[in-house]
Amino acid sequence: MSDSTDAPNVVIHPPIALVIALAISFALNWLHPLPFLPPFLPLLEIGLVLALLVLLVIRWAATTFRNARTNILTSQSTTAIVSTGPFAYSRNPIYVAALLGLIAFAIAFDSLWFFGALVAIYFVLRYGVIAREETYLEQKFGAPYLDYKSKVRRWL
Repeated sequence: MSDSTDAPNVVIHPPIALVIALAISFALNWLHPLPFLPPFLPLLEIGLVLALLVLLVIRWAATTFRNARTNILTSQSTTAIVSTGPFAYSRNPIYVAALLGLIAFAIAFDSLWFFGALVAIYFVLRYGVIAREETYLEQKFGAPYLDYKSKVRRWL
């Protein structure tokens, strides 16, 4: 692969997709709230605890990437297969964290709109990002990636 094409060529960069999903969810919640949880629950606190967990997983994954000296951005080339840290449990822990983040927002703001965004983001990630990343990694690394792929689940 040449350096100019040494990237997974994803449909949309995941942080951009997530920001769009959050913005749409907040707007729809403002226009037409869809609460789903009992009001006596400490919703904001539960949401914040989940959001903290999300940030910890993302930090752990980013640190693991940095220690492996590979890139985290989907627009850049991958220089190594990372199979330690959270990548020993999931091939996509950052995307798992993003979905959990949407659940955190759904709970904190008591809004079903965030679950709608979660479904949309799942399909965007699964087919527009992860499928392309997997094809890229298979072509770039071959057997070592296929071995990792056979041992570690895509999500959890």
